[in-house]
Amino acid sequence: MNYLDRNEFNFEPSQQVVDAIRHFDPKDLCFYTRIYDQGKKSVISVRLSEIYGVPEQQVLLTYGGEDMLKNAIHYFLTTCDDGSQTLNKKILIPEFSWWYYNRVANECGGTFEMYPLHEQDDTFAYDVEEVIAYTNRIHPRMLLLASPNNPTGNGLTPAEISHIMEHIPADTIVLIDEAYASFVSTDTAYIAPLIEKHDNLIISRTLSKFYGLPGLRVGFGFIGKGHDQFMSYVNKYLGYNRFSEAVALAALDSDDHYRRVADDMEWGRQLYRNRLGHLEGFKVYKSVANFILIRYPLAIKERLQQALQAQDYKIKFMADKGLESCLRITLGRKEQTQTVVDTILSCLEG
Repeated sequence: MNYLDRNEFNFEPSQQVVDAIRHFDPKDLCFYTRIYDQGKKSVISVRLSEIYGVPEQQVLLTYGGEDMLKNAIHYFLTTCDDGSQTLNKKILIPEFSWWYYNRVANECGGTFEMYPLHEQDDTFAYDVEEVIAYTNRIHPRMLLLASPNNPTGNGLTPAEISHIMEHIPADTIVLIDEAYASFVSTDTAYIAPLIEKHDNLIISRTLSKFYGLPGLRVGFGFIGKGHDQFMSYVNKYLGYNRFSEAVALAALDSDDHYRRVADDMEWGRQLYRNRLGHLEGFKVYKSVANFILIRYPLAIKERLQQALQAQDYKIKFMADKGLESCLRITLGRKEQTQTVVDTILSCLEG
């Protein structure tokens, strides 16, 4: 089966990752890591601190990006850090975004409101001034930004993030989900200054997308200063999975390999745009993630589903309100992308 419906990785892991798995000593699993004796969380957090220039104490490690979101939302919607007795359980979430955000807020009794994303030509976009105004009016405990956003594929620039942070309440925790970052932009230099300047900021990343290791379940992120209680809530007293640590380090040292994969994905973006973008009833949206959103004629939906199933292909037929006539397709290998494009075109001829 060719899974192009959940934004997973259809390429090969790097040779460094393969070697780390092949040469891992199982005896290492018989002992806890000793790095916490040095006041550090993990060899991964130390490496991430070096890569991103953020103090190790402000590096977060979790069981995938999902766990990062759950920990942060559960904690900040149920805890009063300022010593007050009144809980603010509101979180603002993008209108077109991952359904899991809403679910996590509901799990801990939080209330959420959605602020809009706007369709503009061949993209969706945040209206930054509108986000600021909305946040100041609602004054939520948390503001969630997804960059790139799933399923629309649009992102925020560092300047836009900085502008938002400068103009919203300082006691609103801003959680930026950057799970899909790095496929187009290699810029990470903005992270350390933002984390240094804004105590109310969390930036969440993962090894699941760009590094293609969703099955490893390693998420990481960065948080502003002054959240010792939250760090205690998130951190593992006895350290982290030593096998995952070894594989994660290998992945983080394999940027050249994954950048080549990202180039193949760019080839796929262009193929969808060139072959489908000009056709009646289609719109191929810009994407800076490892998937692409395409509006298509609903009349071919059943025919397309059957044709893809016959070839053992799965893509995402969107059901979200406002996106019912859209497909979200993971950017896979070149031959997979070509097959999906050819299949869509063949269904137009039927």
